[in-house]
Amino acid sequence: MQRLSVRKPSPYPIAIGEGVLAQVEVPQGPKALLYDRKVEGFALEVAEALKVPHRLGLEGGEGAKTLEVYGRILSFLAQRGLPRNTTLLVVGGGTLTDLGGFVAATYLRGIPYLSFPTTTLSVVDASVGGKTGLNLPEGKNLVGAFHFPQGVYAELRALKTLPPFTFKEGLVEAFKHGLISGDEGLLEVEGLTPESPRLEAYLAQAVAVKVAITERDPLERGERRLLNLGHTLGHALEAATHHALPHGAAVAYGLLYAALLGRALGGEDLVPLIQRLLRWLAPPPLPRLVWEDLLPYLARDKKKVSESLHWVVPLAPGRLEVRPLPEALLREAYGAWQAELEAAGLVRP
Repeated sequence: MQRLSVRKPSPYPIAIGEGVLAQVEVPQGPKALLYDRKVEGFALEVAEALKVPHRLGLEGGEGAKTLEVYGRILSFLAQRGLPRNTTLLVVGGGTLTDLGGFVAATYLRGIPYLSFPTTTLSVVDASVGGKTGLNLPEGKNLVGAFHFPQGVYAELRALKTLPPFTFKEGLVEAFKHGLISGDEGLLEVEGLTPESPRLEAYLAQAVAVKVAITERDPLERGERRLLNLGHTLGHALEAATHHALPHGAAVAYGLLYAALLGRALGGEDLVPLIQRLLRWLAPPPLPRLVWEDLLPYLARDKKKVSESLHWVVPLAPGRLEVRPLPEALLREAYGAWQAELEAAGLVRP
């Protein structure tokens, strides 16, 4: 069992391993459970172990992060008369922890919640750091709030039920943490499986990177923006493909684009490293998209400052910059990015 602690701005424990339910500390008061039906067995295990009477199962995925589903959950809680000291337990992947956290942030102006992430993506990224939110038709995560959990409990038995690609795509975020921190161990994803003896320590190592950054900058006013590495283009690709492209695959494609920007600005050539990641991941090929197809989504990116879109540019592992970039450079890098993908067979005919 790996145990970490987030100290600020709101302290909470993180447990990663097998048998985490024995570690759970639930605040006093009523409890409700929101869960992804794909992991109903584990969700019912949580409900029985922690004596949760109110339970709502949903279909996970980006389609769950809508205003319509959000309203449905609020009504579920309100119809049962659940008060402000209710704790919401959220079991599922990143979309469920984003959605459930936002429900907790806004129901009765804020109730406590616990996260039980069941995918690699939600373990290393979505469940930690207090970012919650919903999508709009105009773009991803355009509605949200910072609301920190009371605890995060990652049961690794749940990861053994994941399809192989789902397991791998979540580790793209851990790889990204390696680029940000310069931790070479996190860049070694090949060979990791749900049965790997080093998986528990690897996930904790990746989470520790995010914890350290979010403690220093919880509300994303400075250093935390580094965690958006690969996400600016990645989120645009997700939106342009109507979320047919999985998040981890989109971020991997975004990392390749970021590496090309870094190389163009005189940084270390990280393109071969990202090419290796893509070969291991084997993501779904992209449709043919021109730069103009992505511009509407880039224009609405939540990382804009005034009229400038800020890009996270890796110049070397552990050395990144956040800055606006000229349109000509962005277009040139996009052309190079398309050429790399064509050569790798990652664009649909």
